[in-house]
Formats: sequence, structure tokens, C-alpha cells
Amino acid sequence: MQVTRVLESFRPLCQRLFPAMPSLPSFPALPSLPSLPAGLAGLSTALLKATVLDLAILAGHLLLYPSGIAQERRPALPAADGTGVPAALPTQAPPPVVLLHGFIDNRSVFVLLRRNLAQHGRHRVESLNYSPLTCDIRTAAELLGRHIEEICARTGSSRVDVVGHSLGGLIARYYAQRLGGDLRIRTLVTLGTPHSGTRVAPLANAHPVVRQMRPGSEVIEELSRPAPGCRTHFVSFWSDLDHLMDPLETASIDHPDLLVQNVRVTGIGHLALPVHPAVATGIRQALDAPETATSRTSATSATSATPRTGGLTVA
Repeated sequence: MQVTRVLESFRPLCQRLFPAMPSLPSFPALPSLPSLPAGLAGLSTALLKATVLDLAILAGHLLLYPSGIAQERRPALPAADGTGVPAALPTQAPPPVVLLHGFIDNRSVFVLLRRNLAQHGRHRVESLNYSPLTCDIRTAAELLGRHIEEICARTGSSRVDVVGHSLGGLIARYYAQRLGGDLRIRTLVTLGTPHSGTRVAPLANAHPVVRQMRPGSEVIEELSRPAPGCRTHFVSFWSDLDHLMDPLETASIDHPDLLVQNVRVTGIGHLALPVHPAVATGIRQALDAPETATSRTSATSATSATPRTGGLTVA
């Protein structure tokens, strides 16, 4: 029956969300659904909770979205001597933080994270909106580079920290790894970023940026090339319930030349990563960590960086 074939296509989803779901006797042609291991029941509950949380965050974000459409105003630092020349940041002050949103989003996604950072001493936090019509990650990375140069000139800081959500993390990584941005980016924190490409939503391939986020694309291939001497410290937060990452591990970084810490987040989905207070705490810890020696001895050195791993469980 045609109806039976339609219902059959939904069986994997039903098995994931409701592992104890009984068979459907009203459709004789549909085989009984096999029972799944008891451990998957907890996974289904966690997945359902994460999905509900993501939907609630999406609803709230849609209300805030108009407030983040325009670029934020960036007042100059007050002059120290009345000459009109902005004063440089104190020597011991932490570097400015640049926030970079994801695909078809804007700076409003970082409202809570920005407040959290400010409450803990990070007062120089700025956001960059790139156009939703952006058709090339490389072009967006060049724009980010100009934005960071302007921040450094305005604040007197030689380096910045960057937090990128989803596509924003990929743009920032391209700038740091392929455009010499490691001279400016001290620490790059990525949240749910498809570092190795994602296969989710194949119908979205009409957008060129989505095609660049696919496994095997030119951009992903460029990021897999050697990057000896890269100075940036990379911290990647990836979620085991991220519905936009396929496979899930694509949101972690695996590169022999990069100084990397991968942090697995358990219990929340893609949209909650830049919002959840537990993740915000992890971001602050990553940004406040003592700067390590990230320089490499030479391009011919046989020593490679071994990614460090960590975990963060969200109840």
C-alpha cells in the first residue's frame, strides 16, 4: 500500500524518539518495530529535550533578530591626553573579543553570551554582521580580517580573541589558517562549526556558501592542507545532539599542525551552544587560559600538534 510505504519512511525517526513504541497492527503490511537497547531510551529523551530547547531558543531568537540587523556602533576609546587619539588598552587588559554569527543570522544571537562576558571582565566585545547574501567564505574571511585590523588600530591591542558560531567559526578559521590571521587571532573558539563539512539539508545546496560547507568542497580541502607555524589556539565546542552536523564529529578539529582543544558538549543542540550558561562558562575559561607557546619550530619540523579533548555535560 502507498500509505504503508509513507509510514515506513518515518520509522527511523520514531525509533530514535520513541524506542519503546509498539508495533502498528492497523497496517498489516508494516513489520513490527523491533525493540531497541535500553540505553537508547535515554538518548531519545535527551534528543527530545534538546530539540524542544532548540525550538524555544529559536522562537526567542526570532523576536530578537530585528535588533541585530544593523551593524553595532563602535565608539572609539576615550583619549588619554585630550588630543583625540584613542588610548590603547592597558598592558594587562585581555584582548578584545570578536563575535561572529552563523548562516542567515546576525549579532543578536550573542546577546546572552555578550552579557556573560561583560559580567566577568570582558568589556571590549564587538560583533560583526556579514550579509546573508554572502556567497563565498573566503570573501567573508577577508571582511573579518579588515574588521579585526580596524579593532586593533582603534584599541591599540595587537591581537584579539574570536568566538564563532557555526559558519562564523569556519570563516574565522579560514582567516586564521589561510589568510595570515593567526598574527591577529590569539584564541579562536568555535561553536557547532562544520570543520570537516556537513551533509545535512541537501536541498540547501542551491546556496553557494552551503556548498562550501559540504565535505570535500574546495574550502574544506584548503583547511585540511598543512598550516605549519599557525599561532592561533583553537577551541572547538561540539555537541553530540547537534542536528545540523552530519556526522556529529565534523564539528571537532583534526589537523596535525594546529594547537587544538576539542570539547564535547552533552545534552544540548546546535542553537543552544551560544546561549547556554554552561557553554558560556567554558568559553570564558578558554579565553582566560594562559597563553601557550603556539609557534612551531619550522615548516620542516616533524612534530605535530595532538588535539586535546574535554567534556561538558549539560543537565
